[in-house]
Amino acid sequence: MKIVLAYSGGLDTSVILQWLKETYRADIIAFAADVGQAEELKGLKKKALATGACKVYVDDLQEEFARDFIFPMLRANAIYEGQYFLGTSIARPLIAKRMVEIAEQEGADAIAHGATGKGNDQVRFELSAAALNPAIEVIAPWRIDAYRNQFPGRAEMIAYCAQHRINVQASAKKPYSMDRNLLHISYEAGILEDPWFDAFAPKNKDMFRLTRDPADAPDRPETVELEYRRGDCVAVNGRKLSPLEVMRKLNALAGKHGVGRVDMVENRYVGMKSRGVYETPGGTILQFAHRQMESITMDRETMHLRDSLIPRYAEMVYNGFWFSPERRALQALVEETQANVTGTVRVKLFKGGLYVAGRKSPVSLYSPQIATMDADPTKAYDQNDATGFIHLNALRLKVAARVHGKA
Repeated sequence: MKIVLAYSGGLDTSVILQWLKETYRADIIAFAADVGQAEELKGLKKKALATGACKVYVDDLQEEFARDFIFPMLRANAIYEGQYFLGTSIARPLIAKRMVEIAEQEGADAIAHGATGKGNDQVRFELSAAALNPAIEVIAPWRIDAYRNQFPGRAEMIAYCAQHRINVQASAKKPYSMDRNLLHISYEAGILEDPWFDAFAPKNKDMFRLTRDPADAPDRPETVELEYRRGDCVAVNGRKLSPLEVMRKLNALAGKHGVGRVDMVENRYVGMKSRGVYETPGGTILQFAHRQMESITMDRETMHLRDSLIPRYAEMVYNGFWFSPERRALQALVEETQANVTGTVRVKLFKGGLYVAGRKSPVSLYSPQIATMDADPTKAYDQNDATGFIHLNALRLKVAARVHGKA
C-alpha cells in the first residue's frame, strides 16, 4: 500500500508518518507544499526520509496559488461573514489538488492529512479530493479511535518520537496555533479561545508577523497606485508585476503601515463558533482597491447581482467547495462582470487605515457632466422626469397605506 501524506515536519505529521507506516504497513510518500508560509523548508526532505518516508515531494506552489486561487477569489470580492479574507480556506484546495496529482502519479492507494476532527480543514481537503478523484481513499488519523487513544496528548507524541528516534523540536504547547501562507496568517486556539482577550493590546504585539502595530506605523501616510486589468491588479506604482509579485509587494507595503488586522468570532462549517485573529495586509489593499475600481466601471445592476452572491461564493470557499460545479458556475458569472474592471486606483495607507485617493479608467461609467449639480451640458437627464418616476414608485406605498393604515 502507498499513502501520500501532507507533511510539515512538525510533531503531529512526524508522528502520523510513522504511525501510518506501522498501522497500514504502507509506503509513505511525504508531500510538503510551499504556499508562502515562509518556514524553513531546507532539510525537510532529509527529515522525512529519516522519519520513514520512502519518497518526498517539496513543491513551490506560490505562483499557482496567487494566479489560480487568490486572484480569482479577489475578483469575486469574497469575504466570509463580512471580515475573513479566506486565507487558510483558499490554500487547502490547492494542497489537496497537488496531493491527488502525486497519488495518481505514484499509483498510491490513499492520501492522508493531520487535520483534526473539529476543524474546517478536514472538510476542505476531503471535499477537494472527492471532486478531483472520487476513487481515492482519505485517511484522517485524528478521526480514528485507535490513534486518539494512543496519543491523548503531546507528552505521548513526544515519547513516541523518542522511541522511534524521530528528531522533532517539541516543547510546551504554544499559547496559540498559527497558519501562514501568501495571503495571510491566522492565529487561533489557546489563549485566543477567550473572546474577551484583547489580541491587539500592546503587550501582545510580538504575536504578529506580517503587520506592525498601527501605533508604531509611520507617522506619515504613504500612497500606492494599483493598476487593474479585467479585475486583476497587474501593476503597483507603475511597475508591471505577476500575481505572486503583487502579493509580496503589497504584503510588505501594507504590513509596514499596520493594515490588515482582523479579530472575529466566525461560524465553522462543522457547527461550532471559533475565534480567529488574522493578518491579511496585501489582500486587504487588493480587495479595497478592487471595489473602488468596480465603482466607476461596473454597471449598477451587474454589481448588485454579483454583490448578492458574495456571501454564497465566500461560503463555498470557506466550506471546501472550491472544485464544486456551483463554484465554477458562479466564477463564470464573476469573470463576465470583470470584463471592464480596468483602470487605476490610488490608495493612501496610514496607521492601519485605508483611504481612497483617486480612481480613473478609460472605460469609466462615471460622467461628471451628468452628475453635476450645475446645468447639464449633455441634457442627458431631465429633472422633471423624476416627478413621474417618484409617482410610479410611490403608488404601491400609497395603496398599502390606504388599506392597512399609515406606516
